[in-house]
This record gives sequence, structure tokens and C-alpha cells, in this order.
Amino acid sequence: MNEMKRMLSFVRRAVDDYSMISDGDRIAVGISGGKDSLTLLATLASLRRFYPKRFELVAVTVDMGFEGADYTAIRQMCDSLSVEYAVVKTDIAKIIFDIRQESNPCSLCAKMRRGALHAAAKEHGCNKVALGHHYDDAVETFMLNLFFEGRLGCFSPVTYLSNRDITLIRPMIYAQEKDVEYFVRRSPLPVQKSLCPEDHATERERMKNLLASLEKENKGLRHRIFNAMCKGKIDGFKLCGRYPDAGPVDDE
Repeated sequence: MNEMKRMLSFVRRAVDDYSMISDGDRIAVGISGGKDSLTLLATLASLRRFYPKRFELVAVTVDMGFEGADYTAIRQMCDSLSVEYAVVKTDIAKIIFDIRQESNPCSLCAKMRRGALHAAAKEHGCNKVALGHHYDDAVETFMLNLFFEGRLGCFSPVTYLSNRDITLIRPMIYAQEKDVEYFVRRSPLPVQKSLCPEDHATERERMKNLLASLEKENKGLRHRIFNAMCKGKIDGFKLCGRYPDAGPVDDE
């Protein structure tokens, strides 16, 4: 499938450039049910078939405790890919929205979800966790840190957590959001709508919209920001020559 070849071109290049996967790795893939995490899972499962370094995958969903959550379709996808699937039950939603009634819940929620995901990864014998952050996420994170914290920073392509003895990898950092959307339109992925009441009401969403608006008058803005991050070696990003180009995206 052309759409899979396209995603593999991005993911394999990132994996190679940043030495994300070693022989014998057991990798937990964080699955929220959104387009990014499911695209990552499908692509890593395809990469697993031919990559010279052998690795195993475990898909892990942190169940936030929202009413109506149903992971049946994701489990079926994992079965079709021969990937083990684990759902971690939590009371994160109840703690944040009912007990603490957080006015700005995103930061605490992310911290609690990360803790649950990392614990589940260790419980299932994984030494690495793969996250579905892509190119646009990196640019938005950099700009959020600049705007709201006054610092030059981003998440890292590869991060070792000494307190957990686990390594986080982000294999989709070369794939733009439009590439992920292209893949999802042409692949039977069971994308789930977020049940979080704060969905699309975050600073990140506002930054996404701001960058989209600026891009209209400054073509290539996000590429220049990403390249500046690499040239400046921001949090482990680096120049690795020409980034993969799978050709124009059909936006119909």
C-alpha cells in the first residue's frame, strides 16, 4: 500500500537517524485511540516484519475512566497485527474532574497518564515506550515553551528515564500531521473520538491554529522552525541531512 510505504519512509528514517530501536527491544506503544497512536502502531507492526533489528510490540491503553469508553475495535486491530494489547484501568478522570476539579487539568492529566503508561510498560517487560508525537507536535511544543515559559525547549526524540529504567522514543517526528491524516483516510483504523471534555480547548490547540494562520502568509514556516530546532540541537534534535519526502499529499 502506498500509504504504508509513505509512513514507513518517515518512521524508518527517524528510527535510523536517532538509533531508536535495538535488537531484542520490547516496545510498549502508547495507544490513546486517536489517529496518531494508531498510525504509529500500524507502521511499527509493518516495520517489525523486515527491520534488521528484531523487536516486539505491546500496545497499551490507559483507560482514563470516562463513561462510554470501548476498546473492542482497537483490540481487534491488535489481534490482526499479532500485537499483544493491554488496557490499564485508572480513575484519572474522576480524580481530575470530580475530586480535584482542576481548572487547568491538562498538565496533571498528562503526568498521571505518563505514570500509568510507564508502569504498565515495565509490568509487561518492555524496555522502551513509543509515543505518537509527530513533526507538527514538535513545532507546536517548541513554540508553546517559547511563548508561555520563555525558554527554548521541546520533547526529545529519544529520552532515557533513569527512575523507570525505560527509554521513550518518538518514531513519527518526521511525519507531518497531514501525512498522518492521509494515512488514516486510506487505512481501516478504528480511530476513537476523545471523551475528554477539554478536547480542542487547550493552549496546544490555540497554538496549532496560530501556526496554521501564520503559515498561510509565510509558506514553509513550520519547516523553518523545525530546521532551527535541529540546527540548535534543541533537546536532542539534530541535523540528519535531507528529511524523507514521500511526495505531495492528496488532500481531497
